[in-house]
Amino acid sequence: MSDNERLRNGAPTRRDYVKYGGVIVGGGLLAGCTDDESGAPSAADDAADSEMNSTTDTSSESAEESGYSVSMEPAGKVRFDSVPETWMGYFSTYGDMGIALGQLDGLRALVYRDSWPTALYDTIPGVDVSFDEVEQLHGGGSFDQEVFYELDCDVHLLDPNFVSLKHDSVSEEDFEEIADDVGPVVGNYIRRHGEEWHDYPYYSLYDAFEKIAKLFQERDRYEIIKSVHDEFIAELQSQLPPREERPEIGLLSTFSDFEEGSFHAYPIGDGNGKKQYRDLGIVDAFEPHIDGSYANWDYEQLLEADPDVLVFAYGLSDVTAEEFEERMEKLRSHSVGRRLAAVKNDRLYRGGTSYQGPVINLLQTEAAAKQFYPDRFGPWNGIETLLDEDAQLFDHQRIADVINGTF
Repeated sequence: MSDNERLRNGAPTRRDYVKYGGVIVGGGLLAGCTDDESGAPSAADDAADSEMNSTTDTSSESAEESGYSVSMEPAGKVRFDSVPETWMGYFSTYGDMGIALGQLDGLRALVYRDSWPTALYDTIPGVDVSFDEVEQLHGGGSFDQEVFYELDCDVHLLDPNFVSLKHDSVSEEDFEEIADDVGPVVGNYIRRHGEEWHDYPYYSLYDAFEKIAKLFQERDRYEIIKSVHDEFIAELQSQLPPREERPEIGLLSTFSDFEEGSFHAYPIGDGNGKKQYRDLGIVDAFEPHIDGSYANWDYEQLLEADPDVLVFAYGLSDVTAEEFEERMEKLRSHSVGRRLAAVKNDRLYRGGTSYQGPVINLLQTEAAAKQFYPDRFGPWNGIETLLDEDAQLFDHQRIADVINGTF
């Protein structure tokens, strides 16, 4: 008999044995359960998701039971009887959403805990983001289904299809059991569009954020952060120079081989991963030369595109300022690299992570605005620039108040 069958029949599940060491305690409550739905969210689901207050499920086998539902592909409609208290995520997309919604204390684990641009949070006054008590599930080995039972989180914020694709040790079927036996799995891979395996709808950053806000019943926090974002982006865009006066931007990986000349080059494309660049109306120097989501180039191919500005993805999250400068010195000293316009003009910048939630996105957009348009938004002198209140482009204190619950 499968775990799912035991669950349906009311017999103890594997979660019970893991949690209680073989001593079964009756009357436990699951944080939620998934409805068996597939395909894109219906109009009714979307309308329901716009209502953040608790609803009543009259279809329950018991009498009317208070609760609410969240609809997000690929999970479909997921019902919650109470607000989740503990949670885990894959990386900084949904992890940052949870932090923005004041849920850091309930964060138990991340598949990838490290490689966040955590220094950016230092620019938000009075906000201390520490992962000292947060378990990293992947690193130096693999993780499997049993880890999720041991963590016993109320909800798992990740796209199960993406995690299964990236990590052979956890399958889509495993996540179905985790959702049934431990807690719901809610999340959508919103980093970029065009993945062959992603045959269900994508969501924008704030569409996804709104659903996570409903999951945690934190509509007020969501609304304030969205208003800060909308006003910030509108103000930036009102000050952009005409398109013909904007610099051409090229996006490379920080992990390129600068000595041998092997570069991972990216077009801006769709999806949340490079949202800040689209919002800033950049001219993409690489898109006409790349058919797909990336290309591997040598120095000569990079010189052929020759953008005005080079930005290195993950430069803010995965390398220190000193490590970044060491890599740029290799670029400057190469016989072809020194001929690049961005090198000649000293316009080589640390870029952000493509796994960004709302707070990281605000800060990465602020950084990019200064990098690309210093005459309009002030010069970029490293993350320290964002510590200067007079140089900030949006209200950092307002975001701090939301995170800390003092709004």
